[in-house]
Amino acid sequence: MYLREVHAETDINRLQDFVKDNPLGILTTAIKSTTYPLIQASHIPFILEVSDRHEATANGNEGSDTGLIYGVLRGHIAKQNPQAKALMDALAATQNEHHDPQIKELPEEVLVLFNGPAHHYVTPKFYVETKPATGKVVPTWNYSAVQAYGKIRVYCDSKSDETSSFLQRQLEDLSQHAETSIMGHTGGDRPSPWAVSDAPVSYVNLLKKNIIGIEICIHRLEGKFKMNQDKGNGDREGVIQGFKDLKSDVGDNIARTVKERGDLKDLKDKRA
Repeated sequence: MYLREVHAETDINRLQDFVKDNPLGILTTAIKSTTYPLIQASHIPFILEVSDRHEATANGNEGSDTGLIYGVLRGHIAKQNPQAKALMDALAATQNEHHDPQIKELPEEVLVLFNGPAHHYVTPKFYVETKPATGKVVPTWNYSAVQAYGKIRVYCDSKSDETSSFLQRQLEDLSQHAETSIMGHTGGDRPSPWAVSDAPVSYVNLLKKNIIGIEICIHRLEGKFKMNQDKGNGDREGVIQGFKDLKSDVGDNIARTVKERGDLKDLKDKRA
């Protein structure tokens, strides 16, 4: 992604929180195959695991050569998905090449894109300072996104205890995260969360045979908040008010984010 300094977010904790808050990622792969397209993408909800062993620095743009890991993404894909089939074929070829059936990781780097909850067109009419003064304004689009890069491990042997355990943990963790963090099902005054154990074991085991597990160690994490930080305070206030006047959830979200990112930029400028 094109990262102008004014729009770039390099705080690893903020980027990780963004992924946790917006877990539906777009897994993009470029795997050479005579059967399936080279470039494929699928929308997949992910769990981001961050622990003490996942080191982080203030610079999220370092490559895998540094040995740093910014977290591990875990997800699953239906076996009938052509992207899953390409991953399984690539894994089998890698295992055969190295004569090692225990290999799980593919050599190709993959990308997972996470988009923010709101994006919107920005009319030049919102720039209440510059438009009347010079007219030198054009439309743009406000959005936020994080890109995670890393090597992918594939768990697809339905007869393997390792695959079964990975998928069980993945399904339980993903359900728990979605039920509590997204749905707010935390018990007490709120509804209790649904759990995988609420479904029959035989049913869950049947479903597990029809999916594959994926795990991505993140070696590069990049984020962008394009929210009018490059504008002056007057134009920024015009954008905030303009989006508030839309009287919509998206408008309110954008207005709030424009203010937050503008305040962060102003604070950074004062410290510089």
